[in-house]
Amino acid sequence: MTSGAQTSTAAELLAIAVRIARDGAETARRMRAEAITDVQTKSTDTDVVTAADTAVERQVVAALQAERPDDGVLGEEYGDSAAPAPGAVRWILDPIDGTVNYLYGLPQYAVSLAAEVNGVVVAGVVRNAATGEEWTATLGGGAWRDGRRMTGSTRSTLDQALVGTGFGYDPARRAHQGTVLAGLITQVRDIRRCGSASLDLCMAAEGALDAFFEKGLNPWDHAAGGLVATEAGLRVAGLRGAAAGRDMLIAAPPALFGALHDALADLDASGGP
Repeated sequence: MTSGAQTSTAAELLAIAVRIARDGAETARRMRAEAITDVQTKSTDTDVVTAADTAVERQVVAALQAERPDDGVLGEEYGDSAAPAPGAVRWILDPIDGTVNYLYGLPQYAVSLAAEVNGVVVAGVVRNAATGEEWTATLGGGAWRDGRRMTGSTRSTLDQALVGTGFGYDPARRAHQGTVLAGLITQVRDIRRCGSASLDLCMAAEGALDAFFEKGLNPWDHAAGGLVATEAGLRVAGLRGAAAGRDMLIAAPPALFGALHDALADLDASGGP
């Protein structure tokens, strides 16, 4: 795969991502006491962004541009840089996934960084900035945590599945998601809402959750975590044959995917605002 005059393997891109994400995570951790005194809002009054979100994004983008100036970057806070040439790398960044957790001191917030080539994510890292836990994957190379290859949950029936999810910030969307949840919770073992989609996907990859679904995710929410889940053997897709995206993302082992998919389709989980 090429980026301008540079040729890099997925493993080489992952090494860059890991090093830069670790530095960004350390900045987030170090800045927390200061950053939570400088909080703005985005789409709604409950959709927050701290000074650390913007600082970490600037730091990561600067590091990527210094090392790979021909690459593109899509970040949550500052959007898309100039589109890279065909075959070149675009990095997809969430500087702090789980900002509300970060604001409240809950230890589930992460730096998520993925490398994409021609629309396909080929390498990704998710690092929990609070704990130092780290998940990585390369396309075709498996998903890993602390030297251990992850293979997802072995659960095979929906009624025994612990399912993660998340909610949007718009009240109308939350109302619809609440209706979906009310219909689903009687069909599963239980529901978890941890507040960081990238970490939820990694927990599904290692089997700490049996499956995960959410409506309204952006590319930076799931680029790295989605690759981790896929490489752990999970099926990551939308509803009715659609690709995973803003309408719906489901991540589940093949034995669970069909039942969860059908339950969510029956509940019109991709509908509403």
